Amino acid sequence: MRILYIDIDSLRPDHLGCYGYHRPTSPNIDELARQAVRFDNMYVSDAPCLPSRTALWSGRCGFRTGVVGHGGTTATPFSEGPSREFRDLFGTTGWMPALRDLGYKTITVSSFAERHSAWHWYAGFNEIYNPGGGGLEDAHEINAIAMPWLKQNGKSDNWFLHLNYWDPHTPYSVPESFGNPFEPAPLPSWLTSTTWQRGWDGYGPHSPQEPHGYGGSDSFYLPHHRFPLQLDSPEKMRQWINGYDVAIRYVDEHIGQIVDQLDKLGVLDETIIMIGADHGENQGELNVWGDHQTADHTTCRVPLIVRWPDLIKQARVDKGLYYQFDWMATMIELLGGQAHADWDGRPFTDKFRAGMSAGRDYLVVSQGAWACQRGIRFNYNGQGHICLQTYHDGHKMLEPTMLFNLTQDPHQQQDLSRLYPQLVEESLSYLADWTSQMIRTSPTNVDPLMTVLREGGPFHTRGQLAEYLERLKNTGRAHHAKRLAERHASEL
Repeated sequence: MRILYIDIDSLRPDHLGCYGYHRPTSPNIDELARQAVRFDNMYVSDAPCLPSRTALWSGRCGFRTGVVGHGGTTATPFSEGPSREFRDLFGTTGWMPALRDLGYKTITVSSFAERHSAWHWYAGFNEIYNPGGGGLEDAHEINAIAMPWLKQNGKSDNWFLHLNYWDPHTPYSVPESFGNPFEPAPLPSWLTSTTWQRGWDGYGPHSPQEPHGYGGSDSFYLPHHRFPLQLDSPEKMRQWINGYDVAIRYVDEHIGQIVDQLDKLGVLDETIIMIGADHGENQGELNVWGDHQTADHTTCRVPLIVRWPDLIKQARVDKGLYYQFDWMATMIELLGGQAHADWDGRPFTDKFRAGMSAGRDYLVVSQGAWACQRGIRFNYNGQGHICLQTYHDGHKMLEPTMLFNLTQDPHQQQDLSRLYPQLVEESLSYLADWTSQMIRTSPTNVDPLMTVLREGGPFHTRGQLAEYLERLKNTGRAHHAKRLAERHASEL
């Protein structure tokens, strides 16, 4: 059997046709989904990029690996200390070592490890191809490596190929020649001029007046026609969303090239194809635009589409609540292996074979790079809910505790925490149970999110507040500056 994992950075499910999006962003992905299992409630345990891929590839959540941030102590895994064997846990019990134990050759085409100095993530790969763009390469550059590899090796058996596409991550730099197939198409119905005005009048890094960060002149990315300097009108909001959707469509076309190549080789129906992401992408939710800064539904929910020709006879939708590494553990068992005892992933192998949903009673997801926050995702009376517990707001419009009904309000516009205190209490009891379990199973007595707080807060926010307060005052938002100054007096 051959396995292809297509890993698309910053891809939110609800901008794919197969998840109900009204724009044709994903015809090739949609075709695969018509022959696959589509997971509707798949979440990363830790966001964003570095914590997420560390969790999936190790099978362990950030509380137990130590990786919950993008800098400082929590961007590096816990030391295993005297118990470390000749090889560490990433090299012995991770996802790639588990595949190699089953006889698979493992290959990645990705610049992720270099981008984040995540050298532990390489553990278990036989072949590593780094396109060299640090996450700024486009889909064409990924396929320039992947297509020759497939032509030379695709007919051989027992390979696992990981392709990492970055285009839906800012700065949406799809070649201008690709055009914009969505120019006449309406935006998602919730993105109205009222939504834009509320965001514009608000504040926070990656809000409409500062969509590149904190609004200084040292933006990491240069603005261009798909990526404006500010979202200073509803039309600029449209331009921004178009840029994101075009990037998805651009990746989709390159996925089509990969699928066509497998078909030409005669191995398409002998290849497991999985499509996933490292996290979603807020596009206005919680007034974050084009980034992944929270432990909310939009940042932590990811697509997962699994096409497994020998096993899946009829397409179906699985609505159970899962962590991404639950599927990883299940996949290993379906291939004949065994889930490692140190994995947090809980396999649902028998239910998957039977075409049934499994899922957990609740999930706890974490963010430590742009905020310090945990989200508790649960169902109540048949409706999806998420409660956000915030320890550091990342200078955003976040209250310490927030509650959203995702069935009625998927874009998290109405905080219900004061209306339904009993639901808040129930969700916090889930968080307490989860924390207790993590304490019992963690190799240290440290909650990595608390380390983030002790080191000065989320990495991307450190040292930014004083200058940002001046910007808020100079742009007619002194009342927001006052609130932030009071809330974060220790940072000034």
